[in-house]
Amino acid sequence: MDIEKWVRANIRRLKPYSCARSEFRGEATAYLDANENPMNLPYSRYPDPWQEALKAKIARLKGVRPSQIVVGAGSDEVIDLSIRIFCEPQRDNIVAIDPTYGMYQVCADIHDVEYRRALLNEDFTLDAERLLAATDERTKMIFLCSPNNPTGNLLNRGKMIRIVEGFNGIVVIDEAYVDFSSEASWLTALNRYPNLIVLHTFSKAWGLAAVRCGMAFASEEIIGYFNKVKYPYNINLLTQNFVGEQIENESRKNEWVARLLARRIRLAAQLETVPSIEAVYPSDANFLLVKTRDANGIYRRLVEAGIIVRNRNSVSLCRDCLRITVGTPDENEALVLALLDMDGVSPSSVMQRP
Repeated sequence: MDIEKWVRANIRRLKPYSCARSEFRGEATAYLDANENPMNLPYSRYPDPWQEALKAKIARLKGVRPSQIVVGAGSDEVIDLSIRIFCEPQRDNIVAIDPTYGMYQVCADIHDVEYRRALLNEDFTLDAERLLAATDERTKMIFLCSPNNPTGNLLNRGKMIRIVEGFNGIVVIDEAYVDFSSEASWLTALNRYPNLIVLHTFSKAWGLAAVRCGMAFASEEIIGYFNKVKYPYNINLLTQNFVGEQIENESRKNEWVARLLARRIRLAAQLETVPSIEAVYPSDANFLLVKTRDANGIYRRLVEAGIIVRNRNSVSLCRDCLRITVGTPDENEALVLALLDMDGVSPSSVMQRP
């Protein structure tokens, strides 16, 4: 695949901004190039624009090469960058599954790029042929979120392969919740599919949502365009250092994931006993999608009780559904007790479930 033909012409021609640190690698005896205040080191110096130390750690963690990584201020930045690189405003279009993560459409709208929805099946499974039928000669990108948000389920890998191999353009697979899944990451397929971009984040399993650090993995050619377009110092020094330190403690992340998976099982079992909840859908993520008798009413009463969930009632295929994050044991218990109280049910038998 000729990736370059999918890149916007002005991006191909773009001469990127050359920041002070991009012209010099290594250590110098005097830094007099960037008009920095020499006091208050190390914070008075601009951070490494290429995040080389952090990328080296991410590469070891993920089993890829540093040259296959771009780091962003959350996955939202790399989503925005990918659309900026490949999609011509008012001309090209993007196709994504529906329902899915809302930022794909927000970023498309910001760039004035048509956003097309390919509806999932009623059971939230992927219809590859329906999605491919929604594409045309102006479709530059397809977005697939797996495990999907808000449905929580993994997309069928065979059908995803059908899309990656059958689409002559860029396919973005968002794996924000992959650590909670039993299926292997698509990172192992990067060298097989040059049109593939895989998104990961430190916000979920790593518990670093406030830090804002996401990643895109792709071929060196695609990453080259990311580096060309991104702002020079998009990841500050505090984030680079802190995330690098956290990566050294992968065992703690794995322990957190194990705890959350056990809590997810327990919470799902308890929610299934709540009369106003009609279905608890299977999940491969750290949240549950539940169908209720009255999502709007239950949501309002939960807010009044100080319990915040996500009302997905207006989302395709999710009528009367709430999305519930697996929280601490106390948070999960407060939620279930509040729901039982709404239904006038004694909590004793429910809360004792294993």
